[in-house]
Amino acid sequence: MLEPGLAIEPASSDPRVAPGRAMPGMELVHALPTEDVPRRLGTSLHAGLTDAEARQRLAPVGPNVIARKEQTGALALLLHQLASPVVYLLAAACALSLYFGDWQEAVAVFAVLAVNTGLGFFTELRAARSVEGLRALGTRSARVRRDGHRRVLAAEDLVPGDIVLVEGGDAVPADIRLVEASNLGVAESTLTGESVPVDKSADPVASDARLAERSSMLFRGTLVTRGSATGVVVATGSGTELGGVSRLVEQAEPDTSPLERRLKRLSGQMVWVVLTLAALLAGLGVATGKDLRLMTEASIALAVAAIPEGLPIVATLTLARGMWRMVRKNALIERLSAVETLGATTVILTDKTGTLTENRMTVRRLSLPSGEEDFTEQGSGAAPEAERLLRVAVLCNDASLGRGPGEGSGDPMEQALLRAGRTAGLERAEIVRDQPLVRKHAFDVATRMMATIHAFGPRYLVAVKGAPEAVLAASRRAGDGERDRPLDDATRDLWRCRVEDLGARGLRVIACAERMVDEAGSHPFEELTFLGLIGLEDPAREDVPEAVAACRDAGIRVIMVTGDHAVTACSIARAVGLAGSGDRVAEGAPSDLRDGLEDIAVFARVSPAEKLSLVRAYQQRGEVVAMTGDGVNDAPALKQADIGVAMGRRGTDVAREAAAMVLLDDAFPTIVGAIREGRIIFDNIRRFVAYLLACNLSEVMVVGLAILSALPLPILPLQILYLNVVTDVFPAFALAMGEGRDDILERPPRDPREPILGRPLWARIALHAAIMTMATFGALAVAESWLALDRASVVTVAFLTLAFAQLWQVFNMRASGSKPFRNEVTQNPWVWAALLLCTVLLVGPAYAPPVGAVLGLVSPDMGMWVLILSASFAPVLVVQLAAMATDARNRARQA
Repeated sequence: MLEPGLAIEPASSDPRVAPGRAMPGMELVHALPTEDVPRRLGTSLHAGLTDAEARQRLAPVGPNVIARKEQTGALALLLHQLASPVVYLLAAACALSLYFGDWQEAVAVFAVLAVNTGLGFFTELRAARSVEGLRALGTRSARVRRDGHRRVLAAEDLVPGDIVLVEGGDAVPADIRLVEASNLGVAESTLTGESVPVDKSADPVASDARLAERSSMLFRGTLVTRGSATGVVVATGSGTELGGVSRLVEQAEPDTSPLERRLKRLSGQMVWVVLTLAALLAGLGVATGKDLRLMTEASIALAVAAIPEGLPIVATLTLARGMWRMVRKNALIERLSAVETLGATTVILTDKTGTLTENRMTVRRLSLPSGEEDFTEQGSGAAPEAERLLRVAVLCNDASLGRGPGEGSGDPMEQALLRAGRTAGLERAEIVRDQPLVRKHAFDVATRMMATIHAFGPRYLVAVKGAPEAVLAASRRAGDGERDRPLDDATRDLWRCRVEDLGARGLRVIACAERMVDEAGSHPFEELTFLGLIGLEDPAREDVPEAVAACRDAGIRVIMVTGDHAVTACSIARAVGLAGSGDRVAEGAPSDLRDGLEDIAVFARVSPAEKLSLVRAYQQRGEVVAMTGDGVNDAPALKQADIGVAMGRRGTDVAREAAAMVLLDDAFPTIVGAIREGRIIFDNIRRFVAYLLACNLSEVMVVGLAILSALPLPILPLQILYLNVVTDVFPAFALAMGEGRDDILERPPRDPREPILGRPLWARIALHAAIMTMATFGALAVAESWLALDRASVVTVAFLTLAFAQLWQVFNMRASGSKPFRNEVTQNPWVWAALLLCTVLLVGPAYAPPVGAVLGLVSPDMGMWVLILSASFAPVLVVQLAAMATDARNRARQA
């Protein structure tokens, strides 16, 4: 129960205020004696809250969340749709129609405006909700004690009084009063502006200490850089120091990717260029004596024809859909820009443990003074030498085991050591009961060791484990099972050979040592007695070799960058097909990073600073680098990489925040799948952009040539609007839904500086548009001269010829070299559905007199349909024959 007078303040009913509260009376908790903190908060340091108590406290305070970024409102999205050049242009066309007294056309233009705006609104609404839903998947977690057990909970479920455990790499989930701390450092720049990590301890500070001086407190949103600690939650949500600031801060605008910005810029440039051209043509026409109303109508038609209305809509939908497809394959994209960059990745710098391997450690070998022996997790009991070694491994440990298989928490390696100890009859809880833990020195990357100090009668036992070379360097004696003796150079060399031998078998090697001291505060890492080595196996994932081979086929280099021993790293690299006979293995990053990187497949014993240097070195060589990481020390390299990839299961909060992508399953093949999806997305966007521009350019050519040649307009402004809504959007949507080619990973990565539409593609767009324009004018000429149709029928033929030519243009969007009748377009069911829908929408108005009258269409007879279909099929036939001839020449050259 809470101490009397310390009831939890209920959450505000004001929806603008985020839930979560501080404990009343806890304003000076930083000054309380450590032993008083759990009592004041009505909790137990060793058992934590019960689930019932936690639920009782959660009800009044609400979830532990700070003012979240509000969902994009429907009204805001609607207003965003209205604030575009196409809307302004359509509104102007509607106003001009009203001015000239053409009520029918004005209503029709307004209807098209409503349809276009509605389509854009619902598409963007769906995309916005999709992205918001994706971000909700990246919720944080916290390690707590509940009901006497260590658990991992969603951070938003924390309540005042929860006992929280943190370690290096964690983001602090709430405001916490420390009760235990070991070598704890915290980066508080997000709150205090202090750029250097500050040391923390459980000792109380002065009641009037400033925020930056409260060393007994951890504050929400700050980052633990080293060490470990246990503390009690004193404030959640808006009651935290960070929450008090965050409530008043306006949220930033949603990110847009470089791809989206380039598409918007392309669309805008086209609009203004053609608006200028339309104005010049209208002025020229009026100056030469043409009717003002006719030229105004023609100019509006030309301007409307130039605007690719579907471009931003389809681009947004494509990116959002791609992100959802990736998350279904366990790749959570944190930034939209990553979707575009993925397809251009040329180098993957990957960690070993948990990414290329299963991260399911098992003790396989024990190297003892008397020799080596196999170890299996079967049976029980151990020889005295092995028991002494395993006892230290069990004591010097932060992990915990559950009652059943697969249960437990903590580092997989430490769990494996606990399982090995259990096999030998050494349960940590029982040992610690007899030899209580007095002090802990968390693993430090500088010393590469960890130590725990235990009461052992009148003296203290120091248990140490860490990197073999570090433990050997700190040892002065060696245990031999009967008596300890000095550790001479020959014995050190023997142990080093054993380390290399175990590593060459693909085992991860750690060393254990101990020391008896008179004072608990003695330095833990000196005058140690070396006890032996433990070899742990972390087998390679079965699906990694295939993924590495796929990267090689895709022109992507995969390079292992690990802190492990070179022999261990090389063994795993060979097992997954990453290193061959001609590849080199480097220990650390080379001093000269400008040359000599081509044949290195493995970088071992790499420090965090060297990881950052490697990323920069490859980037300076023009590579697009994806970098995997999971720890706080990986954050700089993840941030520097073009695609930072954090581990979702074992990754720290710091790593996740620095990364552009999170692997929800920590598996390397997921990266390959995400790269494939990134290539598909970019190809689909390029495909539908080319399609839209070819269709719009054909409309511009038809109207522009008619104006320049003093011919009557072959198609009317309202017909162009209808074409753009029908033939632009639905086929473009269908192209955006393509599944991609099977061989998409068998081609080299694209140049990241390559524009969406290069010169060759622009030339193809112009050529296709010109062919569709010629087909339209050819049909018009035949309709006038040969069939001798009236004006309304001629316009109908021209309109439907251009419309169906644009529909068939979708088949010209197949990739170069693909089969004419079996390719990524013809195998896309969405394309056929779009063609069927658009055909109904095009034919329907011609046979519905009220609608046909508005659009200026009449019902075609059989002769008109033969002309329409023949002329509209001509462009796709010409283009496909030319493509087949080109493909045949290319195959002949390759042969």
